[in-house]
Amino acid sequence: MNNSAVVNPVPSDAVVVDGVSMVFNEGQQNQVEALGSIDLVIRPGDFVSLIGPSGCGKSTLLRLIANLLDPTAGSVLVNGKSASQARVEQDYGMAFQQSGLFEWRNVQKNIELPLELKGWSKARRRERSAEMLELVKLSDFAAHMPWQLSGGMQQRVAIARALAAHPPLLLMDEPFGALDEMTREHMQAELLRICAAAETTVVFVTHSIPEAVYLSNRVVVMSPRPGRITEIIDVDLGDDRDEDSREDDEFYARITDVREALRGADRVAGARGIEDR
Repeated sequence: MNNSAVVNPVPSDAVVVDGVSMVFNEGQQNQVEALGSIDLVIRPGDFVSLIGPSGCGKSTLLRLIANLLDPTAGSVLVNGKSASQARVEQDYGMAFQQSGLFEWRNVQKNIELPLELKGWSKARRRERSAEMLELVKLSDFAAHMPWQLSGGMQQRVAIARALAAHPPLLLMDEPFGALDEMTREHMQAELLRICAAAETTVVFVTHSIPEAVYLSNRVVVMSPRPGRITEIIDVDLGDDRDEDSREDDEFYARITDVREALRGADRVAGARGIEDR
């Protein structure tokens, strides 16, 4: 386990979150302090999961990294650039709980969309979409419409689209939350395979402790609102994780660590609430 968040960040870091706070409706009666003084460094090749109770600011932090929100205080760097510059230059892909596929475009055309926006030629788009379909094992479904696919297949298309333009960073907000348990476990294994092949850094929001431990090399535990990082837990299940990894002693030990860290975060938040009264 490692409680330190920022240690000598350098330009090669994938993400650097420095002293970030987020307040919604600041100065108004309905003001909400979502995040308080977040420091986090994510290295290239990391798979980092953000976990914490509902409303702790996990998704808000992800959106700050994506520059879909601007922090009230602090700064965010992505690949050594400001988050806004990284967004403009499409340095990351995003996947959400719902696949967000366009129903009027077939699978191939959905994957090609970010490439169209980047001005890729038709031939180059077709070649890249074919590569991505092979990567997510959906080559036979290029001409299918989204509604003809299962939920798990739709999520694989969404991941392929997010990775189509070779982004070094993938941001994921509970992408498997709506799937049944067996499909979810299958998609977790597929995600690890896809991201390893694409050499992609991943920031992943989840409510599931086993999912966070199975996928990640680091699990970031957050407190109830205002969200703060209370602990960062290292996970060593090896690079080639499979179903046997879910029976490994390390897997169960880290699940226990994350669960205890979450309980500790609740206690800290409760004590903080009493002090604020």
